[in-house]
Amino acid sequence: MNQDTRPVAIVTGASRGIGAAIAQRLAEDGYRLVVNYASNEAEAHRVIATLRATGHTAIAVKADVSKADEVRAMFDAAERELGKVDVLVNNAGVLKTMPLAETSDELFAQTLGVNVQGTFNTLREAATRLNDGGRIVNFSITVLAMKLPGYAVYSASKAAVEAMSGVFAKELRGRRIRVNTVAPGPVATELFFSGKTKEQIDGFAKMPPIERLGEPGDIARIVSFLVSEESGWINGQVLRANGGTI
Repeated sequence: MNQDTRPVAIVTGASRGIGAAIAQRLAEDGYRLVVNYASNEAEAHRVIATLRATGHTAIAVKADVSKADEVRAMFDAAERELGKVDVLVNNAGVLKTMPLAETSDELFAQTLGVNVQGTFNTLREAATRLNDGGRIVNFSITVLAMKLPGYAVYSASKAAVEAMSGVFAKELRGRRIRVNTVAPGPVATELFFSGKTKEQIDGFAKMPPIERLGEPGDIARIVSFLVSEESGWINGQVLRANGGTI
Protein backbone atom coordinates (compact mmCIF):
# COMPACT_ATOMS: atom_id res chain seq x y z
CA MET A 1 0.00 0.00 0.00
CA ASN A 2 1.27 3.48 -0.90
CA GLN A 3 2.20 5.34 2.31
CA ASP A 4 2.81 8.72 0.64
CA THR A 5 0.21 11.14 2.01
CA ARG A 6 0.74 13.93 -0.50
CA PRO A 7 -2.44 14.72 -2.47
CA VAL A 8 -3.06 13.25 -5.93
CA ALA A 9 -4.12 15.18 -9.04
CA ILE A 10 -5.24 13.98 -12.46
CA VAL A 11 -4.61 16.41 -15.32
CA THR A 12 -6.16 15.32 -18.61
CA GLY A 13 -4.49 16.25 -21.87
CA ALA A 14 -1.27 16.98 -19.98
CA SER A 15 1.33 15.93 -22.55
CA ARG A 16 1.90 19.48 -23.82
CA GLY A 17 0.78 23.10 -23.77
CA ILE A 18 -1.48 24.27 -20.97
CA GLY A 19 -1.90 20.75 -19.56
CA ALA A 20 1.85 20.22 -19.20
CA ALA A 21 2.20 23.62 -17.52
CA ILE A 22 -0.60 22.74 -15.08
CA ALA A 23 1.07 19.41 -14.27
CA GLN A 24 4.36 21.18 -13.59
CA ARG A 25 2.75 23.79 -11.35
CA LEU A 26 0.70 21.29 -9.35
CA ALA A 27 3.80 19.15 -8.84
CA GLU A 28 5.56 22.24 -7.46
CA ASP A 29 2.54 22.74 -5.18
CA GLY A 30 3.12 19.29 -3.69
CA TYR A 31 0.79 17.07 -5.70
CA ARG A 32 1.57 13.66 -7.07
CA LEU A 33 0.52 13.72 -10.70
CA VAL A 34 -1.35 11.56 -13.16
CA VAL A 35 -0.33 12.94 -16.56
CA ASN A 36 -3.08 11.82 -18.92
CA TYR A 37 -2.65 11.64 -22.68
CA ALA A 38 -4.66 10.20 -25.56
CA SER A 39 -2.00 9.70 -28.24
CA ASN A 40 1.15 11.77 -27.58
CA GLU A 41 2.98 9.08 -25.61
CA ALA A 42 6.48 10.43 -26.24
CA GLU A 43 5.50 13.94 -25.15
CA ALA A 44 3.73 12.63 -22.06
CA HIS A 45 6.82 10.71 -21.04
CA ARG A 46 8.94 13.81 -21.57
CA VAL A 47 6.69 15.63 -19.10
CA ILE A 48 7.06 12.73 -16.65
CA ALA A 49 10.85 12.70 -17.06
CA THR A 50 11.04 16.44 -16.39
CA LEU A 51 8.93 16.11 -13.26
CA ARG A 52 10.84 13.15 -11.92
CA ALA A 53 14.20 14.82 -12.64
CA THR A 54 13.23 17.55 -10.19
CA GLY A 55 12.09 15.13 -7.49
CA HIS A 56 8.37 15.03 -8.19
CA THR A 57 6.15 11.93 -8.32
CA ALA A 58 4.23 11.41 -11.56
CA ILE A 59 2.85 8.66 -13.75
CA ALA A 60 1.62 8.77 -17.35
CA VAL A 61 -1.74 7.16 -18.09
CA LYS A 62 -3.13 6.77 -21.60
CA ALA A 63 -6.88 7.28 -21.82
CA ASP A 64 -9.27 8.71 -24.38
CA VAL A 65 -11.59 10.70 -22.10
CA SER A 66 -14.47 10.32 -24.57
CA LYS A 67 -14.58 6.60 -23.64
CA ALA A 68 -16.06 5.83 -20.23
CA ASP A 69 -14.18 2.55 -19.77
CA GLU A 70 -10.81 4.26 -20.38
CA VAL A 71 -11.68 7.01 -17.88
CA ARG A 72 -12.57 4.35 -15.33
CA ALA A 73 -9.25 2.61 -16.00
CA MET A 74 -7.42 5.93 -15.55
CA PHE A 75 -8.91 6.37 -12.08
CA ASP A 76 -8.06 2.73 -11.34
CA ALA A 77 -4.42 3.36 -12.30
CA ALA A 78 -4.30 6.52 -10.19
CA GLU A 79 -5.64 4.72 -7.12
CA ARG A 80 -3.40 1.70 -7.66
CA GLU A 81 -0.18 3.65 -8.21
CA LEU A 82 -0.68 6.78 -6.10
CA GLY A 83 -3.86 6.64 -4.04
CA LYS A 84 -7.34 8.15 -4.04
CA VAL A 85 -7.66 11.30 -6.17
CA ASP A 86 -8.01 14.78 -4.65
CA VAL A 87 -7.97 16.99 -7.74
CA LEU A 88 -9.29 16.55 -11.28
CA VAL A 89 -8.34 19.05 -14.00
CA ASN A 90 -10.30 18.53 -17.22
CA ASN A 91 -7.90 20.13 -19.68
CA ALA A 92 -8.20 17.67 -22.60
CA GLY A 93 -10.03 19.11 -25.57
CA VAL A 94 -10.42 19.28 -29.34
CA LEU A 95 -10.29 22.65 -31.12
CA LYS A 96 -10.83 22.86 -34.87
CA THR A 97 -12.47 25.96 -36.28
CA MET A 98 -14.55 26.37 -39.41
CA PRO A 99 -17.95 27.77 -40.39
CA LEU A 100 -20.85 25.72 -39.07
CA ALA A 101 -22.12 25.02 -42.59
CA GLU A 102 -18.77 23.45 -43.51
CA THR A 103 -18.45 21.29 -40.39
CA SER A 104 -18.55 17.55 -41.08
CA ASP A 105 -20.50 15.03 -39.04
CA GLU A 106 -17.17 13.51 -38.03
CA LEU A 107 -15.74 16.78 -36.67
CA PHE A 108 -19.00 17.57 -34.86
CA ALA A 109 -18.96 14.13 -33.22
CA GLN A 110 -15.26 14.34 -32.33
CA THR A 111 -15.59 17.81 -30.79
CA LEU A 112 -18.60 16.91 -28.65
CA GLY A 113 -17.14 13.49 -27.91
CA VAL A 114 -13.96 14.82 -26.32
CA ASN A 115 -15.11 18.17 -24.98
CA VAL A 116 -18.58 17.24 -23.69
CA GLN A 117 -18.68 13.45 -23.30
CA GLY A 118 -15.09 13.53 -22.03
CA THR A 119 -15.93 16.03 -19.31
CA PHE A 120 -19.13 14.13 -18.48
CA ASN A 121 -17.20 10.86 -18.18
CA THR A 122 -14.57 12.26 -15.82
CA LEU A 123 -17.12 14.13 -13.70
CA ARG A 124 -19.31 11.05 -13.35
CA GLU A 125 -16.31 8.99 -12.27
CA ALA A 126 -15.13 11.71 -9.89
CA ALA A 127 -18.55 11.84 -8.25
CA THR A 128 -17.91 8.54 -6.49
CA ARG A 129 -14.13 8.38 -6.47
CA LEU A 130 -12.82 11.83 -5.56
CA ASN A 131 -11.89 12.36 -1.93
CA ASP A 132 -14.29 14.47 0.13
CA GLY A 133 -12.98 18.03 0.06
CA GLY A 134 -11.63 17.51 -3.46
CA ARG A 135 -11.47 20.07 -6.25
CA ILE A 136 -12.43 19.93 -9.91
CA VAL A 137 -11.41 22.44 -12.58
CA ASN A 138 -13.08 22.23 -15.98
CA PHE A 139 -12.14 24.17 -19.09
CA SER A 140 -14.26 26.44 -21.25
CA ILE A 141 -13.08 29.25 -23.57
CA THR A 142 -13.47 33.02 -23.77
CA VAL A 143 -14.61 32.92 -27.42
CA LEU A 144 -17.87 31.39 -26.18
CA ALA A 145 -18.84 34.85 -24.95
CA MET A 146 -17.40 36.59 -28.05
CA LYS A 147 -19.48 34.64 -30.60
CA LEU A 148 -16.57 34.52 -33.04
CA PRO A 149 -17.33 33.12 -36.52
CA GLY A 150 -15.83 29.69 -37.03
CA TYR A 151 -16.22 28.68 -33.40
CA ALA A 152 -19.89 27.58 -33.40
CA VAL A 153 -19.43 23.88 -32.67
CA TYR A 154 -16.45 24.36 -30.36
CA SER A 155 -18.27 27.09 -28.41
CA ALA A 156 -21.37 24.91 -28.17
CA SER A 157 -19.29 22.14 -26.62
CA LYS A 158 -17.85 24.54 -24.04
CA ALA A 159 -21.27 26.00 -23.26
CA ALA A 160 -22.26 22.46 -22.30
CA VAL A 161 -19.20 22.20 -20.04
CA GLU A 162 -20.10 25.45 -18.28
CA ALA A 163 -23.69 24.26 -17.78
CA MET A 164 -22.64 20.88 -16.38
CA SER A 165 -20.06 22.45 -14.07
CA GLY A 166 -22.46 24.78 -12.30
CA VAL A 167 -25.08 22.08 -11.79
CA PHE A 168 -22.52 19.47 -10.72
CA ALA A 169 -21.15 21.80 -8.04
CA LYS A 170 -24.62 21.85 -6.46
CA GLU A 171 -25.15 18.10 -6.85
CA LEU A 172 -22.03 17.47 -4.75
CA ARG A 173 -23.55 19.19 -1.70
CA GLY A 174 -22.30 17.57 1.49
CA ARG A 175 -19.01 16.37 -0.02
CA ARG A 176 -17.10 19.69 0.24
CA ILE A 177 -15.97 19.19 -3.37
CA ARG A 178 -15.63 22.45 -5.29
CA VAL A 179 -16.19 22.63 -9.07
CA ASN A 180 -15.01 25.64 -11.07
CA THR A 181 -14.33 26.40 -14.72
CA VAL A 182 -11.52 28.37 -16.35
CA ALA A 183 -12.29 30.06 -19.68
CA PRO A 184 -8.96 31.23 -21.16
CA GLY A 185 -8.54 33.76 -23.92
CA PRO A 186 -5.94 33.04 -26.65
CA VAL A 187 -2.92 31.28 -25.15
CA ALA A 188 0.44 30.89 -26.90
CA THR A 189 0.46 27.14 -27.49
CA GLU A 190 1.11 24.93 -30.49
CA LEU A 191 -2.64 24.27 -30.67
CA PHE A 192 -3.39 28.00 -30.89
CA PHE A 193 -0.70 28.83 -33.46
CA SER A 194 -1.60 25.92 -35.75
CA GLY A 195 -3.22 27.10 -39.00
CA LYS A 196 -3.08 30.82 -38.18
CA THR A 197 -1.26 33.53 -40.11
CA LYS A 198 1.03 36.04 -38.38
CA GLU A 199 -1.63 38.69 -38.95
CA GLN A 200 -4.28 36.58 -37.23
CA ILE A 201 -1.99 35.86 -34.29
CA ASP A 202 -1.10 39.55 -33.96
CA GLY A 203 -4.81 40.40 -34.06
CA PHE A 204 -5.58 38.06 -31.19
CA ALA A 205 -2.61 39.43 -29.21
CA LYS A 206 -3.97 42.98 -29.53
CA MET A 207 -7.50 42.10 -28.36
CA PRO A 208 -6.89 42.41 -24.60
CA PRO A 209 -5.92 45.84 -23.22
CA ILE A 210 -2.82 44.13 -21.81
CA GLU A 211 -1.88 43.56 -25.49
CA ARG A 212 -0.38 40.10 -25.36
CA LEU A 213 -1.34 36.47 -25.71
CA GLY A 214 -1.77 34.44 -22.58
CA GLU A 215 0.99 32.01 -21.61
CA PRO A 216 0.47 28.45 -20.35
CA GLY A 217 1.90 29.56 -17.02
CA ASP A 218 -0.83 32.19 -16.66
CA ILE A 219 -3.47 29.47 -16.77
CA ALA A 220 -1.48 27.07 -14.59
CA ARG A 221 -1.30 29.68 -11.83
CA ILE A 222 -5.09 30.15 -11.97
CA VAL A 223 -5.66 26.40 -11.70
CA SER A 224 -3.22 26.30 -8.78
CA PHE A 225 -5.29 28.98 -7.04
CA LEU A 226 -8.61 27.26 -7.74
CA VAL A 227 -7.47 23.95 -6.22
CA SER A 228 -5.88 25.63 -3.18
CA GLU A 229 -7.46 26.52 0.15
CA GLU A 230 -7.03 30.19 -0.78
CA SER A 231 -10.05 29.85 -3.09
CA GLY A 232 -12.16 27.92 -0.59
CA TRP A 233 -15.20 30.19 -1.07
CA ILE A 234 -15.18 29.97 -4.87
CA ASN A 235 -17.46 27.23 -6.18
CA GLY A 236 -19.61 26.75 -9.28
CA GLN A 237 -18.00 29.73 -11.03
CA VAL A 238 -16.52 30.49 -14.47
CA LEU A 239 -13.29 32.48 -14.38
CA ARG A 240 -12.65 34.21 -17.72
CA ALA A 241 -8.88 34.54 -17.91
CA ASN A 242 -8.31 36.64 -21.00
CA GLY A 243 -6.38 39.80 -20.09
CA GLY A 244 -9.55 41.88 -20.26
CA THR A 245 -10.64 40.94 -23.80
CA ILE A 246 -14.27 40.86 -22.60
